[in-house]
Amino acid sequence: MYLNKNMKKVYFLAILTTVFLLTHSIELCAQQKSNKKPNILFFAIDDLKPLLGCYGNKMVHSPNIDKLAEYSTIYYANYCQQAICGPTRASILTGLRPDKTKIWVLNAVIREKNPTILTLPQYFKQNGYTTAAIGKIFHKSNVDKLHDSVSWTKPYRSESKYEYPEKYGYPLLGQYQSEILKKEFQNKDNNTNDDEESKKSGKLTSSECIDVEDDAYVDGQIAIEAIEDLKQFSTSDKPFFLAVGFHKPHLPFVAPKKYWDLYDRNKMDLATWQQPSIDGPKIAYHNSNELRSYTDIKSMSDEPMLKLDSNKQKELIHAYYACVSYTDAQIGKVLDELKKQGLDKNTIIVLWGDHGWHLGDHSLWHKHTNFEQATRAPLIISAAGQTKGYVYNGQTEHVDVFPTLCELSGLTIPNGLDGVSLAKTTRGDKKAVKEYSISQWPKNLNKGENAIMGYTIRTERYRYTEWVGKDFRTTKHFNKEDITDAELYDYKIDPNETHNYLNNQAYKSVRDDMSKKLHDFYLSQEIK
Repeated sequence: MYLNKNMKKVYFLAILTTVFLLTHSIELCAQQKSNKKPNILFFAIDDLKPLLGCYGNKMVHSPNIDKLAEYSTIYYANYCQQAICGPTRASILTGLRPDKTKIWVLNAVIREKNPTILTLPQYFKQNGYTTAAIGKIFHKSNVDKLHDSVSWTKPYRSESKYEYPEKYGYPLLGQYQSEILKKEFQNKDNNTNDDEESKKSGKLTSSECIDVEDDAYVDGQIAIEAIEDLKQFSTSDKPFFLAVGFHKPHLPFVAPKKYWDLYDRNKMDLATWQQPSIDGPKIAYHNSNELRSYTDIKSMSDEPMLKLDSNKQKELIHAYYACVSYTDAQIGKVLDELKKQGLDKNTIIVLWGDHGWHLGDHSLWHKHTNFEQATRAPLIISAAGQTKGYVYNGQTEHVDVFPTLCELSGLTIPNGLDGVSLAKTTRGDKKAVKEYSISQWPKNLNKGENAIMGYTIRTERYRYTEWVGKDFRTTKHFNKEDITDAELYDYKIDPNETHNYLNNQAYKSVRDDMSKKLHDFYLSQEIK
């Protein structure tokens, strides 16, 4: 087509205008995208204690979490509210302590106890976020079948619907891929995650080491689903709150052989103190019944405290380490995808373990105590755009996560939360945000006047614990006469809790001070 000079000029100007508008539109979209609220990537790890390279452990292989820590704040003295998954998850996800959530056990439904309770993802959903949960975030028996449906904009997909590679098939009880075990249970329905009858039959082992790929187990499937969600979210202008919950290192300790091969069992140290604390009350201990339920354990000791020979102890420690490394690898895959999708610069990353885990100290295995190894839990937070890593040594708690994420995201912190914001610590501020942390553990729950609750207060140096009877809760009026036992530990001179210094006269002033702090805490929680 022939164009004269004037038409050429008009045509040229039209092209320039189109290019300008297109460029301006792209820049505007980019600007709008950069100005949107930060995304949240929320990793929950079941039974993970601070047994990581970034926490100073020189044996564990955790390269992906350690790399995350390089541009995050590591909370070195972080504590859970109750060392069992259901209650502590209820606390971190509501910002409330167990006596307010009323969740002290695994079989209580959060919204039946608290119909108007506000959860962390629910609050972000109310503020325009796309929210999704994958794997274990809440404990499944504490919520509805959709994992607390009101918390998520994307409906929760049950793990029972995951599709495993044909060469492996669905794991036995959602856990084991051993062909030997599967044959033993071939007359049972393998397409279930919870077969209590099978567990009671006594044929299940506490660990499994076979040569399979990561996606043969549920945590590998969870990583795959998280990657798919990140791909989907990357095309949206809405910010997202993606909660990804991994199961390992929870029992049974199952992980692909390649993660076991990272370790030399002969080089693994056993717990140095394997007996109750001197002058420690019996109520502070348990018989490790969770571990005893496995066939390779239950016949090894008839004593009230679980006494295992050194070979079995090393096997269990080895298994725990392998599971930590397996989970670390899955986290690495998700973080790689976050970066691949260009989401890493505007995403807050939170990684936490729900509580600690005893690995033979005090002859204890698993959690369920008020001791250091059960209550101390990892917490790592990377603020959006954070490029420098920090270590924060002050006291922090799981209930602090809710207000922290609100402040980092520019949201108003809801009234009534029990935690405090740690946002300033992500900028390197090392000033203390609180003097102490509080955890608790119940005994004889639901037995009326015989029910006892143990409350423990942890400061930088000391831990003081009171066991209070008469079915006491901090929301009730406290009576000193209801204290049945107490403990005092000094971590500066006795990090392994070998002595209860409660009745040592040299610690009288410490005992009185810690007791007063704890009683003042009771008073602050009382509902009058």
